[in-house]
Amino acid sequence: MADDARVGILGYGIGGRIFHAPLVAATPGLVPAVLVTANPDRAAQARAEHPGAEVVPDADALFARAGDLDLVVVTTPNRTHMPLALRAIEAGIPVVVDKPFAPTAAEAQQVVDAAKAKGVGLTVFQNRRWDSDFRTVGKVLGSGRLGEVFRFESRYDRWVPKIKDNWREFGDPAEAGGLLYDLGAHIVDQALQLFGPVTQVYAEVDRRRPGVQVDDDVFVALHHANGVRSHLWSSALAGTRNPRFRVLGDQATFTKYGLDVQEPQIKAGLRPGDDGWGVEPESDAGRLGVNDETELVPTETGCYEAFYAQVRDALRGDADFPVDPASAVEALRVIEAAHRSGAEGRVITLGG
Repeated sequence: MADDARVGILGYGIGGRIFHAPLVAATPGLVPAVLVTANPDRAAQARAEHPGAEVVPDADALFARAGDLDLVVVTTPNRTHMPLALRAIEAGIPVVVDKPFAPTAAEAQQVVDAAKAKGVGLTVFQNRRWDSDFRTVGKVLGSGRLGEVFRFESRYDRWVPKIKDNWREFGDPAEAGGLLYDLGAHIVDQALQLFGPVTQVYAEVDRRRPGVQVDDDVFVALHHANGVRSHLWSSALAGTRNPRFRVLGDQATFTKYGLDVQEPQIKAGLRPGDDGWGVEPESDAGRLGVNDETELVPTETGCYEAFYAQVRDALRGDADFPVDPASAVEALRVIEAAHRSGAEGRVITLGG
């Protein structure tokens, strides 16, 4: 591929505006070519932020230009992920689908099967595999200094006491709203990446805010096939900082506070390559050790740009796509089991 790959981005809400369009624009070899939004204010913003891109009102207008596109990004409400991804695949265009991949594992598997049948590239935007804090956990695990790890704790919380009027708060199951499909899609994926397949799922899935239609306070316990237990929390009503990660081994414990900074940096106008990009405050460095004998562990640098750099290389035939969509299907199976566990008040066993 001699020229820059032309990228069409379906959606210019938080996903398209904050993540995909800026990261595509910052990746050498990729260029935002078509941006889709029906919102006049967002359309004006898109034109101002990406003057070289064409802004169109709907998916039909994007797919009318399919012959000019090398990649389509689906970053629309969750209920539309499957049909839009299938449409891109039918048009023969490689596709990036935002998380969660689809409202159900079965629908996600249909997309995977369609892509394989057509020979079209497919990947899922699990960007938080490239978070600074998560990369640091991976480095600590790789060092072996924890010994045999037996428990992994992960919290991804927010303070959002008032319900927002958007599809993430809508109660229709087809919307795939609520925390388990939102932040849960990240923390479940991270646990699976670190410790592999899950055999049992237990969850407490609650609605805490007055009038809320979806889960906004969740706890999920996973028993991995290798014996590690992952304990995962997410809440819209967490008003103080809790450890982002805590990893327990028989030789030491690693504890890490603070969240990856790339999202707020993009909102503030920073881009990959800028001074300080992906660098957390030194005060958020984790600690590794036992009792009072601990040492600071410098935080790795976050690198969301690595996702789209690998997508570019995959389009050129020089690499695999960065996230195997089968892993996103498996994460959805775990999320579905968590919802079932929460509703039935029991442990769910996952087979095979």
